[in-house]
Amino acid sequence: MASIKLAYIGGGSTRAPGTVASFIRQSENFAGSEIVLVDLDAGRLDLVRRLAERMIEAQGADLRVTATTDREAALPGCDAVLSSFRPGGFEARALDERIPLSHGAIGQETQGAGGFFMALRALHVTRGLVSDMARLCPGATLFNYTNPVNIIAQAVADHSEVPVISLCEGPIVFPLELAHMAGLDPARVRATMVGLNHACWSVEAEYDGEPLLPLLERALEEGVEDSWDRRLLHLAVTIGSLPASYMKYYFYEEDMLAELRAKSTTRAQDILAEVPDYWAHYREQVEAPEPTLDPARSRGGIFELEVAVDVMDAVFNDRGEVWPCNVVNGGAIADFPHGQVVEVPCRVDRRGARPLSGFRVPSPVRGLLDALGEYQQLAADAGWHGSRGDALRALVSNPLVRTLPLAERLYGDLARAHREYLPERLW
Repeated sequence: MASIKLAYIGGGSTRAPGTVASFIRQSENFAGSEIVLVDLDAGRLDLVRRLAERMIEAQGADLRVTATTDREAALPGCDAVLSSFRPGGFEARALDERIPLSHGAIGQETQGAGGFFMALRALHVTRGLVSDMARLCPGATLFNYTNPVNIIAQAVADHSEVPVISLCEGPIVFPLELAHMAGLDPARVRATMVGLNHACWSVEAEYDGEPLLPLLERALEEGVEDSWDRRLLHLAVTIGSLPASYMKYYFYEEDMLAELRAKSTTRAQDILAEVPDYWAHYREQVEAPEPTLDPARSRGGIFELEVAVDVMDAVFNDRGEVWPCNVVNGGAIADFPHGQVVEVPCRVDRRGARPLSGFRVPSPVRGLLDALGEYQQLAADAGWHGSRGDALRALVSNPLVRTLPLAERLYGDLARAHREYLPERLW
C-alpha cells in the first residue's frame, strides 16, 4: 500500500478532525504515511493535531500527523496536497450571503455573487499555493476541495503545470437525496451525473435496475409534503433528468430569493452559532480515554472529505476505479469545450484521473450550462490575473446576476467588504 506525504491546507479547520477520521478508516491503504496539517490559526491547529494523534493511537493506525503554520516548511517531499480552506472564515461567507440579499439577489457559498467572491478570495491563496508546490514539491498533485471547486480547478489547469483534481461528493449524493425525497431507499439507486460542479445532471438513473424517473413521477402524483422536495422532484420529472440540488437557485430563483430574504439568519450565521460547540467537543475528545467524534457535534459529520481520500487511494494504489472528478473535459462531454473543467466520471489510477467519454447533458439545460461554463472561465481568469474590470465582466455573466447596474452595485459592496482578502488589482 502507498506510503505518502500529504500536506493538508486547512488542517486546523472545523472539518479537519473528520477528515483525519476518513484517513484513519482507510489507514491500511496509506500505511506509513505522514499527514502535515497546515493552517494559519496556531491554537486550533495544535488542538486538531493532538486530537488526530489520540484518534490514530486509539485505532492503532500506522499514520503520522505533524502540524505547522508555515506552508513552505510543509511542502518539501509531498506527494499530494489536499486543499480545503475558507479565506475569511464563515464571517466572510456570511457577507457573501447577506450583501447580495440586500440588493435583491441570491448570495450563496458557490452560486451567484457570493460564490464569485469566494472564488476570488480562494484563488488569491491558491495562486501562491500552486507556486509553492511547483517550487517545493514538483510533481505533487493538488486534490482540491476548496470552493468553488470548478473555478479553482479551471484556473490551476489553465495557468500552472501542477496536476489538479477537484472533488465534490455532490454527484454521488444528489441522486440519493432525490430518492429519499420520493420515499424510496437511496441504497437501491444507481446514477451517473455529468456537467459542471453543483450544476450536474443525470445521464442515467436506475432503481433496482429499472428507470428511476417514473418512480419519482409516481411519488409526486401520490403527494410529497415538503415544498422544496416537491419542487426538485417536479424539476427532475419535467426535464427528464436528476438535477444537482443547487439547480433550485436557477429554476426556482424567485421562490428561493423570497425564502432567503424571509429568514432572520443566513446559512453561514447558523453554522457560526454551532462552531463553539464543535471546538468544545474536540477539546473534550482530546482528553477522552477513547476519542470518538459525535456526528451531531462535528462539522460535516464523523467522516469528512471522504471522496478525496477515496480518489487519493485510487491514485496512489493504482486502483483503476471510477470516481466523479472535476478535470479538463478533453472531449468527454460533447457540449463543452475541450479545455473546460467539467464534472464527469473518471478512471482513476496512478496516471491520475482521466474522464470517461461519450456524454451529453440534457438538451433543456444546455443553454444554462453553457452560460455557467462561460462564467466559470471568466471568473477563473479574473481571479488568477485579471483586473477589476475583468472581474466585473465575469460577475455580470453570472446567470444569477445578469444586469450591469446590479453587477456594479454588488461588486462595489462585496469588494469593499472583502478588501483584505483580495489582491489590489481587484479592489
